[in-house]
Amino acid sequence: MSRVALVTGASSGIGLATAKTLVDKGYRVLGTTRDPARLADDVRVPGVEYVALDLTDPASIEACAAAVGAVDVLVNNAGESQFGALEEVPLDAIERLFQTNVFGAVRLTQLLVPGMRERGFGRVVMVGSMLGSFPLAFRSSYSASKSAIRTFATASRHELSPYGVWLTTVEPGSIATGISDRRTTYLADGSPYARDYNTVLNILNGNEAKGISAARVAATVLTAIEADPPAVLYAVGSRAPLVFTLRRIAPRGVVEKLISRAHGLKR
Repeated sequence: MSRVALVTGASSGIGLATAKTLVDKGYRVLGTTRDPARLADDVRVPGVEYVALDLTDPASIEACAAAVGAVDVLVNNAGESQFGALEEVPLDAIERLFQTNVFGAVRLTQLLVPGMRERGFGRVVMVGSMLGSFPLAFRSSYSASKSAIRTFATASRHELSPYGVWLTTVEPGSIATGISDRRTTYLADGSPYARDYNTVLNILNGNEAKGISAARVAATVLTAIEADPPAVLYAVGSRAPLVFTLRRIAPRGVVEKLISRAHGLKR
């Protein structure tokens, strides 16, 4: 029998590409979206069964877990991208971001891993971001959420691995998925940060326009799912091998400065 995979955020970007990749590999794929009834035909992947999920709503998370039943693979992909100065991002926006990117994914994992443990097999892939490993100015909330989800996976690995259940994280770099158009941004009127904010945002958007494809990230997700056992972390895009090597051998302050300068901040 084919494995059953649940992919959250399967209506666009990495989630859409991952759902298609898994269908092509013979998985039975369940894909989540906020409202399956309103999903456009041109983003529906043949072979994917769509399930409603709103990660900001605890009741929706519970209902989704009940609806899908036993799954072998969970890809926690759905999330929000956020941009703004620490001083200016409203607290309720940060809370929403963490509910979507962290707490919702963790709760869904909590609901589905008991079945994996009882059956003796499971894979949970957290789709993070290289910003979780390399935080960037004006991306503090987003970077923190992606660092948090990676840490949940890393710390929990050897709780579940004796039962054949492995957690891992895939950290993409810049991706050409149109996420620049969907990112929530915050800039106050007369903000003292406006110049640096716009500098970093323009470079970030440019990098994403030239970034790797969602299909390439999906291929890395597949590698993580089918590895036995999967590695702790898979990074893809944005010259990941070079950047992570530099992180290991260079002082932390040097790496921080290089990242800032690469995004137009000279100090």
